[in-house]
Amino acid sequence: MNKVDKKVNAAILIIGNEILSGRTQDVNVIFLSRWLNGEGVKVEEVRIIPDIENIIVKNINELRKKFNYVFTTGGIGPTHDDITSQSVAKAFNVGYGYNKKAYKILKNYYKVGEFNVGRKKMAKMPENSQLILNPTSGAPGFIIENVFCLPGVPSILQSMINNLKNKISGGKKILSKTINLRTVESEIATSLAMVQKDCLDVEIGSYPFFKGGKIGVAIVLRSTDNKKMVLSFKKIISFVKAKKIKLIK
Repeated sequence: MNKVDKKVNAAILIIGNEILSGRTQDVNVIFLSRWLNGEGVKVEEVRIIPDIENIIVKNINELRKKFNYVFTTGGIGPTHDDITSQSVAKAFNVGYGYNKKAYKILKNYYKVGEFNVGRKKMAKMPENSQLILNPTSGAPGFIIENVFCLPGVPSILQSMINNLKNKISGGKKILSKTINLRTVESEIATSLAMVQKDCLDVEIGSYPFFKGGKIGVAIVLRSTDNKKMVLSFKKIISFVKAKKIKLIK
């Protein structure tokens, strides 16, 4: 199967009580989804779960069998509630302990006397893991088979992404185009459904918004085929003009 017709998917598993409690707002899904789309990998599922070992193990095992790639965020830090690494080891039924390369990186990163028990913990991971280097704070993430474990801090996660470019193999890049209209969904629903019926290889979604005291609808087109996306775009613009709906630039 060549890159043009290869379909590659992924799931994102957000791990952390702070997300579920509302204390921390997750932004990693947006970043990872956009990056993966650009690599030709479609994110098809996102889950948010607590820092509970059996729940992490269950979700890892479900997702890694269902998707080409699984990305986890959170739970690989130095504190007692950071249990993602040991839970992933349990999911794969492999040993959990110090990764020699990770230990050396962290030992060299910290000053003498600063490499304490908590920081040493960040060098523990499933055996035979590949490292995901961390240019921001030293502590690496890791890869085991098709599971990629990343930190939950957005700035650190984002700085590590460049080290994954040669670690995944995606299909054709997923393209996206947005049409913003000054209308309501009910006004365009029937026409939009007709376009979708004619353009099955283009994912078409409509999303209402409220901005500047006025209601609008964003129509988002997503496809790996630029010609088909252009065709669906033209069909939408055609009925928008016929209905005299205002385009928002």
